[in-house]
Amino acid sequence: MKFYLSSYKFGNETEKLKAMLPAGSRIGHINNSRDFTGADPQIAEKYQREEMEELNGLGFMAEPLDLKRYFGKPELLKAKLAMLDGLWVSGGYTFVLRQAMWMSGFDVFFNELRQRQNFLYAGYSAGICVLCDSLKYIQNVDRPGDFPYPENNETIWNGLSVFNYGLLPHYDSDHFESAAIGEEIKACIDNKWLFKALRDGEVIIVDESDNT
Repeated sequence: MKFYLSSYKFGNETEKLKAMLPAGSRIGHINNSRDFTGADPQIAEKYQREEMEELNGLGFMAEPLDLKRYFGKPELLKAKLAMLDGLWVSGGYTFVLRQAMWMSGFDVFFNELRQRQNFLYAGYSAGICVLCDSLKYIQNVDRPGDFPYPENNETIWNGLSVFNYGLLPHYDSDHFESAAIGEEIKACIDNKWLFKALRDGEVIIVDESDNT
């Protein structure tokens, strides 16, 4: 699997993102981090539309991938993921995104996707925080007690465990969560939790097939 992990939106490395998959590759756009309680569906759809247009402008073929449609239907999600070349996972609320991943069966299939050398996982903010071993690193800036889906009322603290440390976006940036992220960084230091902070614009690129 290849990873393009941005602090905010598409970051400053879009030319590198463009080169990570062939033109015309199918990208599933996951917007479930915007399913939080009280969310305006029209605003969520607006952000999704804008981000899919950006992906299409980079030469990809983006399409919505709503994990809610697959709650209790994991085999349908597995079949859908097999048709895709990559994912774009939007920012929003990590704990809500994590619930959607769990209830759709995405957790199980994610490990299978990691075996695909040319599969791309890209995203920002919540979309990268969910890749950590735990969501404890963002428990004060996010919403661990928000349960927008009737099927679940339990906080999921474990992440997808690609990284054994926290990823903290929006550090020292012109973003409304930047000050809160500073507090999370202080908590990480106080608790001796490993973390990596990203300023908006910064991107982490990882290719798991590259063993050099």
